[in-house]
Amino acid sequence: MTNVLVCIKRVPDLGGEITLTPDGMSVDDTSLGHTVSPHEECAVELAISVAKDTDGTATVLSVGSPDSVEQLRNALAVGCTAAVLVEAEASSYGPADVAAAIAEVVRAHEAVGTTYDLVLLGNDASDTGDFQVGIRLSYLLDRPVVAGVSTLSVEGDRVTARGQSPDGGTEVFDVALPAVLTVMEGGIEPRYPSIPGRMKAKKVKIEQREPSLRPVGPGRLRLKLPPAQPSQVTVLGEGPEAAGALVDLIEELGVLR
Repeated sequence: MTNVLVCIKRVPDLGGEITLTPDGMSVDDTSLGHTVSPHEECAVELAISVAKDTDGTATVLSVGSPDSVEQLRNALAVGCTAAVLVEAEASSYGPADVAAAIAEVVRAHEAVGTTYDLVLLGNDASDTGDFQVGIRLSYLLDRPVVAGVSTLSVEGDRVTARGQSPDGGTEVFDVALPAVLTVMEGGIEPRYPSIPGRMKAKKVKIEQREPSLRPVGPGRLRLKLPPAQPSQVTVLGEGPEAAGALVDLIEELGVLR
């Protein structure tokens, strides 16, 4: 039986135009919807699969505002069995603070008899680009960590994790449990909530906690948006007269050989 804790973060849906807050410290989400990153969607799917295959449990956790309940219930709707919200002002929490808040929950649950063999996180935050939480959490819990995992499987007290190597091959890690893994999207197709799943998720009581730590903050100077790429339009011609120019362009692009 493998009990899994999967950690998610409520982030702005960055499908549209991105702007920053006046202080440059975070993405301005006043006109944006909210979601979780694709990495975390895959982490949730892996947590549910491992729990199902080993007769374990999948608990979802988020450190953030009360609005994060929306993302927690989405994870419950697809198969997680319990949820924890650590209420905190996300903008004032840096990676070290988030890792410490998660570790505090893990230890508190262990004290009352609930242990987590595997802790899964997204590889990085889609809104701030922080890659540190999983690594910092592993040090706080004194557990092995593997970053950038695409797929995983559990056999007994060991987990086999696979991810892409820098040269494009596949790296395979065999790690003793308990462990911490950070997940990259692409290795598994996440499921999405059904109507019955959403109805069931509404009935689950979410554990709400307040962290005891004093946050040290993100430590970042500011975020910076890359300059907008200018758009360029070339008119090839009108009607049949444009055919020759179109063929030349296709050949230039290498579509025709």
